[in-house]
Amino acid sequence: MHDRESDWNKFTKLKKIALERFCESVLDESRMLCDKENLTAHERYLELYRVIQKRDKELGRAFDGHSRSRADQQLREMYIKGFVTDDELSKFSEETRNFVTCRFGDASDVT
Repeated sequence: MHDRESDWNKFTKLKKIALERFCESVLDESRMLCDKENLTAHERYLELYRVIQKRDKELGRAFDGHSRSRADQQLREMYIKGFVTDDELSKFSEETRNFVTCRFGDASDVT
């Protein structure tokens, strides 16, 4: 976080909201899979298992741990995945916004 205290406080609150959005999306995706009547129960189970494994990795990248040193990268991951809105991101410092929205090169190169 570039504007450390202000951005950190915003991030802490927003992370909880984004996590709820993430979990809701996984649950919605799971419901849709479970409702696929053209698949057998075993096929649905296997598909659900694959989805949960994939989404668990995404959850880890975006939400595991809560430290200032990882906050920029986590916010970027949440934004890229669509769990943070443009409006919510606009409330962060310019430096943090620039890092999060950087589309070219290695994100760690942005200062």
